[in-house]
Amino acid sequence: MLVKPRLGDFKVIGFYTGSIIIGVGLLMLVPLLAALIFGEWNPVFDFLIGIFSCLSLGFFLHLLCRTKKHVTWTHGLVVTAFSWLVATALGAIPHYLSGHFGSYLDAVFDVMSGYTTTGLYLLQDLDHVSNALNTWRHLLSFAGGQGIIVVALTFLIKGTSGILKMYIAEGKEEQLLPNVIQTARAIWLISLSYLVVGSLALWLVGVLEGMPPVRGLLHGFWVSMSAWSTAGFAPQSFNIGYYHSLPWEIVTVVLFTSGGFNFALHWAIWTGNRREIYRNLEIVTMAATFTILFLITTLGLIKGGVYPDALAIFRKSFYVVASGHTGTGFATVYPREFVNRWGELAMLGVTIAMALGAGAASTAGGFKALRVGIFFKALIHDTRRLISPESSVVIQKFHHIKDVVLEPNHVRAAGLIIISYIGIYFLGAVVGTYYGYPLSEALFDSVSSGANVGLSAGVTSPSMPALMKVVYIFEMWAGRLEFLAIGTLIGFVVAAVRGK
Repeated sequence: MLVKPRLGDFKVIGFYTGSIIIGVGLLMLVPLLAALIFGEWNPVFDFLIGIFSCLSLGFFLHLLCRTKKHVTWTHGLVVTAFSWLVATALGAIPHYLSGHFGSYLDAVFDVMSGYTTTGLYLLQDLDHVSNALNTWRHLLSFAGGQGIIVVALTFLIKGTSGILKMYIAEGKEEQLLPNVIQTARAIWLISLSYLVVGSLALWLVGVLEGMPPVRGLLHGFWVSMSAWSTAGFAPQSFNIGYYHSLPWEIVTVVLFTSGGFNFALHWAIWTGNRREIYRNLEIVTMAATFTILFLITTLGLIKGGVYPDALAIFRKSFYVVASGHTGTGFATVYPREFVNRWGELAMLGVTIAMALGAGAASTAGGFKALRVGIFFKALIHDTRRLISPESSVVIQKFHHIKDVVLEPNHVRAAGLIIISYIGIYFLGAVVGTYYGYPLSEALFDSVSSGANVGLSAGVTSPSMPALMKVVYIFEMWAGRLEFLAIGTLIGFVVAAVRGK
């Protein structure tokens, strides 16, 4: 029997949703400052309206829903899923007011893509966007990479009672420190450190290659935020290909590869456990799958005779496969080049790389290397058990920060998430094929949205059907939160309507 939620349940959800909305409003102060510095007066008013909307609703929910009720698992999951939707709708206000979107739905698509670190976009005339809006788009991806719940935990939410539920619901199962708020602040310490180093490195590269200092600093800052968050947004329509720079590609590869690693792995290395780099199951799995998919993609490019020499093939293949595998979505080729020049084998290699993803509890999406590694460890375990004497006890271990004995619940949890990802990939591919797109292209963009990557074969555009935009928004949302919070929100709504 479904139990109808009580008023106190709605108050808990409303109160913490209000905190997160206030956080979104405060984040808008950064692009507002950029607009004031560069004298972009229309964006100033766009962001003032956005800030007013967020703070008004946030404080209203705080006053209306103030409660001391304990946060349960259901509350935490519902708050996470629901607040992401509300934060997306409100974050889209400055986007829509900018005049660069054909509809409010397109603006919502772009914001959800930013929060989920996907990188697909429906923005028009990207090359002439204001500095303020570019700052906002990339800041969204940076905050979304850490998690908007982590933002709230770090700056707005006091106390730890029940807060762990929201932290885990956002796809971060591992605590770096005993206290969840301390863990959130440690995540920000790691991220801001990489942001500073990455921004300075890209600024230096840009200036040495002829960019004006201010422009170079802005591009370095924006791209560094996007790279570390494995987001894929860039300030130019040709993405990273705009810079035609090997040093730029090298720095971004280092940044987004680091961003694709588990925050727990970063913390282990920071605290002196450097052996974890080559012992961790995630790293071993990512190295193996990347090597295989890089070879498949390279063979496809060689077979198609796409590029003139081995160096060009290596450079294009390595960058795009690494970008796809880490869930970043940076590209050095045009979207239609995948279809017109790369061919189906190379596209298949990139599609699988996007589907697999990078580290759990990182800024990346997809299956996650840890789950793939657990799946193969389970396969090895079952094989060993079958060929061993019946009386023997076969124990399989894997190393992830510490040695862990492989249990059936590990395999079950990994399998359920992998099946769920396959489901949303299939959903987007079916809808795209229904609207007349070739299967390989529809699957490519569907996997890209569901795995929060951002590479496109040209399917994602302002002219695609509205239903496809909605499906992709759902894929990005579900893929980023990894399904459990989404299912709980749906169940909560059903219980509110039909419960007793």
